[in-house]
Amino acid sequence: MDVLDSVRAGVLGHFGVQRADAASVTFLGLEPIEILRIPDGDLVHYVTLGGSRHPMTDPTAAVADPVRGPRAELVLTLRGGVGAASGLTRTLAVLVAAPAVEGIVLQQDALLDLGEPLWGNASFTAALLGKSDIAEVALPEPAEPVQFLNVAPITATEAAWVRIRGADALRTAWAEAAIDVRDPGRGAAQL
Repeated sequence: MDVLDSVRAGVLGHFGVQRADAASVTFLGLEPIEILRIPDGDLVHYVTLGGSRHPMTDPTAAVADPVRGPRAELVLTLRGGVGAASGLTRTLAVLVAAPAVEGIVLQQDALLDLGEPLWGNASFTAALLGKSDIAEVALPEPAEPVQFLNVAPITATEAAWVRIRGADALRTAWAEAAIDVRDPGRGAAQL
């Protein structure tokens, strides 16, 4: 079983489904990235499949290790989801391809700022990564396991808050204001 088959099995097992709808996005020079769409009551989970194909490499490393290094996939959960024509699948593919394209390492509390709406005319232009409740997928040694990172869509104001105060401060503000970050129509936290 290859890496992506293992990751797909882990995702489907986590959500207790046999299959998921998928869209494929391809960028010049990169292997295809799939975005799995998994309805779950009033929530829709979008999970990338392809970011973990290769380990992420520290951009300051002299040589990239083809086996060792962190691997990650992204999970975006939205209440009610968004339309297929919204551009969301492309955005998630751009985010998960960032390590291959820009040499960044996806990790908890990372701020990914696109400077444009994450989908359609959304007010969210950036994403804050956090720990997902999907269990890591173990790979044969010496490869590191594949981790899943939640994507929280955030506004430009919230992104600035993260840069100044940190990710935990924004999460605290959300909790205090009872903001559901899974609501695609939510407003920005009052910071």
